Amino acid sequence: MQAKSGIVSRSVSSVSSSRSGSFFARLLAILSVAVTIVMVDSVNADAEAANPKYAGIVVDAKTGNVLYSENADRLQYPASLTKMMTLYMTFEALEQGRIRLDTPVPFSAHASAQAPTKLGVRAGGTITVEQGILGLVTLSANDAATALGEMLGGSEDRFAQLMTAKAHALGMTRTTYRNANGLPNTAQMTTARDQARLGIALRQHFPQYYGYFSTRAFKFGSRTIRSHNRLVGSVRGVDGIKTGYTRAAGFNLVSSVQVDGKSIVGVVMGGASTPARDAQMRNLIASYLPKASSRGGSSALIAQAAPAPAMIVTPAPVQPKKAQQMAKTITAAQPPVSAAAADLSLPHKGPLPDARYQVAETEVAYAETAQSKSDNPLVAQPMPAPTKVKTMAFKQQASVAVPTPAPAYMPPEQGDTSVDEVTTASTTLSPTRAASTSNGPTGWVVQVGVSPSRQMAMDLLESARSKGGKALASAKPFAVAYAAGGDQLYRARFGGFDDQRDAVNACKALKKAGIKCWAAAQ
Repeated sequence: MQAKSGIVSRSVSSVSSSRSGSFFARLLAILSVAVTIVMVDSVNADAEAANPKYAGIVVDAKTGNVLYSENADRLQYPASLTKMMTLYMTFEALEQGRIRLDTPVPFSAHASAQAPTKLGVRAGGTITVEQGILGLVTLSANDAATALGEMLGGSEDRFAQLMTAKAHALGMTRTTYRNANGLPNTAQMTTARDQARLGIALRQHFPQYYGYFSTRAFKFGSRTIRSHNRLVGSVRGVDGIKTGYTRAAGFNLVSSVQVDGKSIVGVVMGGASTPARDAQMRNLIASYLPKASSRGGSSALIAQAAPAPAMIVTPAPVQPKKAQQMAKTITAAQPPVSAAAADLSLPHKGPLPDARYQVAETEVAYAETAQSKSDNPLVAQPMPAPTKVKTMAFKQQASVAVPTPAPAYMPPEQGDTSVDEVTTASTTLSPTRAASTSNGPTGWVVQVGVSPSRQMAMDLLESARSKGGKALASAKPFAVAYAAGGDQLYRARFGGFDDQRDAVNACKALKKAGIKCWAAAQ
């Protein structure tokens, strides 16, 4: 019996030991996975910070103090972060009663033809303003952004001018918009600091609409469209705002965080991949949210600028019952805006820039706006030096500061590659202009981009020539230096064309090869 009891005892002990070993093995496996995830996030974040395209900033949204900054004032391509300003303009129009959430938004052939991602509405179709907002914050729908811009501005070009004017009035002094959706355009530029300002402005100026940015999914027809923003719902306190990507821009992200009485806005631009970008933002939130202030919130961080001039809204609003039916299709309820954001007091009007758009066809020098007297590092940023830009004529336009030209050519991507042709009254140059030789060949030229160095401009021209075929066989590549905001930039141009027709034909050949350009008389 004792022997048998010993055998049973050893058997029980063996089973217990086996179960214990199995438990510890599973525990070690779980810990190993967790450590691996942390290490991967750390490696991704470290790689992101070493990325030459990378720029980032973290701002305390209550005090305006910059908690972290790296290349925050370097010009970058915004990609779909552009839609943040499109939404700002839409929210402003809603607040002023010029449109309603149930106002139909018509789709032109131009809007319908925008590159994906998109809602896929055919030309002649319509959506509601609210569907457009949801399409922008979840799917980042390019067609919906263009349609909203055309409705609010009369045309996308004019809307882009209104966007730039609004950006400069908000203190985003280094931002220039050329379209409503962020598809490739070499002149559409911004900085991480400017995007932080816009993120704070959206939350503070329009708390009644800001909840849209935390939408996880919504139903559009038979489709359930889910958000591209992976941090919403996975990182505590993140309530938006926007993602963006093009090959030239890299992976961009603006995130707003409100938790435990603290509030920050972080910006990551030029990311190497979605995981690397998101890992970097998680690291920034974890590192700098504890350093944010839990007090404040009453200072005017971003002055609310004067409303944009009257915009064009052609369609009549649909009946409220239809809007109520449409609203039922939203699968994710909009969370209430936190008291921290709602309590931030801001003046109703801000400073206006000192210049106005004038009739185009000449280069117009713009005056520099008055510099802020605030000591806030987010607000008190120097204005770029005045430069010259081509303008378009329209009435009732508010003052606007000078747009900053692009520092580098953006590789061609899928999307709108239309030629920006310059129309003039005559193809004959005046003797004075014909005699000018300081800026390269005179006569008609074709510009394909702007670069931060002469060599990069010439490399760009060489690449374009290889794709332009016979139309550029006799063209002369040259780079024209000019100053913009204290930077030395170079326009990449082809000259030597006999007349306007040859220059335009060359530009069309480049367009077919996927290279944006415009023809002009020099």
